[in-house]
Amino acid sequence: MTKNNLNAVIFAVAIVLSAVFLGRAYVNRSKKDGEISVTGLGKKDFTSDLIIWDATFVEEAYELKDAYRRLKQAKQLIEKYLANKGVPDSQIVFEAVDVAKNTRRLYNERGNYVGEEFSGYRLRQQFTIESEEVEKIEQLSREITDLLNQGVTLYSESPRYYYTKLADLKIEMISKATEDARVRAEKIAENSGGNLGQLKSAKMGVFQITGQNSNENYSWGGAFNTSSKNKTASITMKLIYQIK
Repeated sequence: MTKNNLNAVIFAVAIVLSAVFLGRAYVNRSKKDGEISVTGLGKKDFTSDLIIWDATFVEEAYELKDAYRRLKQAKQLIEKYLANKGVPDSQIVFEAVDVAKNTRRLYNERGNYVGEEFSGYRLRQQFTIESEEVEKIEQLSREITDLLNQGVTLYSESPRYYYTKLADLKIEMISKATEDARVRAEKIAENSGGNLGQLKSAKMGVFQITGQNSNENYSWGGAFNTSSKNKTASITMKLIYQIK
């Protein structure tokens, strides 16, 4: 073989080897590790351990001093009533008195509006009860007609229910959701003939609290039910694992 032919052969072999190495490098660069993305759910029913109840009482009189006197009498009746029901003063907060003037519309003989005339004062005061004796205050809010029968003009709002161990509950829900997601990932890996690898990322969903057996919808910002004593807490965890 001449020198020129030998050089040509060496050059051709070099080109082939370069093509092989470049091809392998491209395959290795393009190959991605397999991943599994799963979402787990943590869910638990619980009962509220804190109740907050608001009510407002109202009195009216032409003279301001008479309105205040009547309001004070109404407050005394309310305090006595609550004390008889076993509600301590430490659980009751009375807000400041709100004062408003009452007026009536005036019309002339033709039925045209000609202005307004002062007709007295309207005083209102709100009180709030916050207690861990949920059943007692709940029942009390339903028996408020007893005060109405004593001449107190009272407007009661629906009680609001809360849970004081919410932080602990949230941690428990995250743990449940994470475990649920991990079990799902293991099943998927097993069914696909692979093994579950390292956890690459974990993302927590929104913490939701809804009434038990209700039709409440979840919200992007997180539902927070306060109208139901019995509630359901839930949260999701999205996990991404490598597949070996």
